[in-house]
Amino acid sequence: MGHCYSKKANLVAVNDGGTATVEDPRRTPASAQMTPFQSPYPVGINPSPARTPGRRIMKWPFPPPSPAKPIMAALRRRRKESGGVTPERVAEEGGEGRREREAERERERGLDKNFGYSKNFGAKYELGKEVGRGHFGHTCWAKGKKGDVKGVAVAVKIISKAKMTSAVAIEDVRREVKILKALSGNQHMLKFYDAFEDTNNVYLVMELCEGGELLDRILQRGGKYAEEDAKEIVVQILSAVAFCHLQGVVHRDLKPENFLFATKDDDARLKVIDFGLSDYVRPDHRLNDVVGSAYYVAPEVLHRSYNTEADMWSIGVITYILLCGSRPFYARTESGIFRSVLRAEPNFDDIPWPNISAEGRDFVKRLLNKDHRKRMTAAQALAHPWLRDENRPLPLDIFPFKLVRSYIRSTPLKRAALKALSKALTDNDLFYLEAQFKLLEPKDGCISFENFKAALVRNATDAMKEAKVGEILTMMESFSSKKIDFEEFCVAAISVYQLEALQDWDKIASTAFQYFEQEGNRKISVEDLAREMNLGPTAYTLVKDWIRSSDGNINFIGYTKFLHGVTVRSSNARRQ
Repeated sequence: MGHCYSKKANLVAVNDGGTATVEDPRRTPASAQMTPFQSPYPVGINPSPARTPGRRIMKWPFPPPSPAKPIMAALRRRRKESGGVTPERVAEEGGEGRREREAERERERGLDKNFGYSKNFGAKYELGKEVGRGHFGHTCWAKGKKGDVKGVAVAVKIISKAKMTSAVAIEDVRREVKILKALSGNQHMLKFYDAFEDTNNVYLVMELCEGGELLDRILQRGGKYAEEDAKEIVVQILSAVAFCHLQGVVHRDLKPENFLFATKDDDARLKVIDFGLSDYVRPDHRLNDVVGSAYYVAPEVLHRSYNTEADMWSIGVITYILLCGSRPFYARTESGIFRSVLRAEPNFDDIPWPNISAEGRDFVKRLLNKDHRKRMTAAQALAHPWLRDENRPLPLDIFPFKLVRSYIRSTPLKRAALKALSKALTDNDLFYLEAQFKLLEPKDGCISFENFKAALVRNATDAMKEAKVGEILTMMESFSSKKIDFEEFCVAAISVYQLEALQDWDKIASTAFQYFEQEGNRKISVEDLAREMNLGPTAYTLVKDWIRSSDGNINFIGYTKFLHGVTVRSSNARRQ
């Protein structure tokens, strides 16, 4: 169920002179495509590694332990479960390999591959030429023969049942169909017509996009986009992903190949495709399976604990490529790519980055933050100064729901600390919060639990129900008898982690502490402060340093630590 909606295009690389060049996709390492399904290349043929962009490979006397070993082992297990071809299986030529394949066929005979879909595909559609091929199937052009689709050109994704050699693979197909059905109708989603099956295949009938991949357009423009043109692309990508995330769907394989233009026009609408690796995710749950494409995979995916923030990292990688024509993380091997993602920092010093606006550089940096808590959500990214448009409405974001829920359960001292922080917010920060407040449709300037509930209902799809997004309301029920105005909403719906990622965080924190001194600070014991932060007696010595000896009030360092725990960066100004 990898990408198979249009022909594979060439990939972008950067030569030693720093200019974009075009490479054949077969020169991209097979390991860079972290899909659980089999390779599209013939057995025995391995792609050659791509060139290293503009730098020499430095060898360590004693190579450090590879962070990729357990990850690659997990990928091999998933490929095997899903019927994919692992390198070990490709190399098998003797009796052992034949015995394993025979055992696999025996296991396959016990699988139920009846999906319950309609079986009259041939009566309703006339199948045409192949237009794309992916890891787990291929896509063909087709035309409707009768009914509402008579004469309508469509794309048909054909998934072979023979390749569904495990229950995991079968469930992946069921989930993809569910997600396609649930998300169909949004302007940046492919229209889903129907699913069919016969003895050999499953047929997914969808809208036909004839404008080609985003990757094709990047190549046509010489390997990168002009900054203003890149903004238009990123806005469409974010709009699509914001819709998915609100519904509780994480895509998990966002890359230029998985965005298609509806038509060949320059201003054609962009559509996100290939939900074969997508999944439902509850607001407070973490996924742990390693899937995606190596160059676009987020650090927390490699650490096997992630949510929708992983998609935002991928968008950061795509934006980096759009603006400069090269990848932010690169290596010759899969292990090297993973190590780069986990440890390296993107290059923002070389051309063309000095010529990119400060807002553009800040936008990419905030998405490529290795701490997922500090990344913007899709709706927040659309409100970023680089993309902000007063005439373009922002989508509803589930993020404030989570923050308000936490605020409801916080102590009076924590609320006072957050209130002081909210008074230090800039107009840029307030723009997003004001938009989200309006989307909750306040009455008489206030919102209540019913406003949050009604907002979810207005935006609900079957996907939202499947992901159990509504569970977040259960945690907010104690809010049912309370109303808050915009000022208190700003207090409740700000993220300390995201503010900490801003360049002027020290100034914001300093200003907030001044407000806290005036209105919220008070004398507190070591034991009470530790209890407020859910710390045990072993932390008393540490907490003691966060209280001023002169008056027993919380000092500046203690204030910043108290805002969200003991993980505040160590570079905060030391102010007593």
